[in-house]
Amino acid sequence: MSQLDFAADVLARIRDRSGRFNERAYVFVLAALEYRQARLPERRHLSGEELAFACRDFAREQYGLLARAVLEHWGISSTGEIGEVVFTLIEAGLLKAQESDRREDFDEVFSFADAFGTEYPWGAWREDPRLA
Repeated sequence: MSQLDFAADVLARIRDRSGRFNERAYVFVLAALEYRQARLPERRHLSGEELAFACRDFAREQYGLLARAVLEHWGISSTGEIGEVVFTLIEAGLLKAQESDRREDFDEVFSFADAFGTEYPWGAWREDPRLA
């Protein structure tokens, strides 16, 4: 199977289950998983919390100050919704879960307002009174 055929198969599986999320949300989560795996000494299972933070970091790197707007455009506005995307990917056979994995592992890992606003790395200038 060529990469193009594989990609078409993946998108077809996602479309069948996509529901309220844009199909790009699913591709994004898969890319964020690979982004995190590439930074590990060796590939391993990621917890819900680790994958949620990988999504945050990947979104910041890819979309910068627009990260929150992009994710929300795709239907993702909380870490719990990242979990919904992940479990849809599991149901589609694109990811595997361990017995201990639960959707709730993604709930309230971080606040989008904080992660993409007040805690955003470039947001420190807001705290410097000389720059206000």
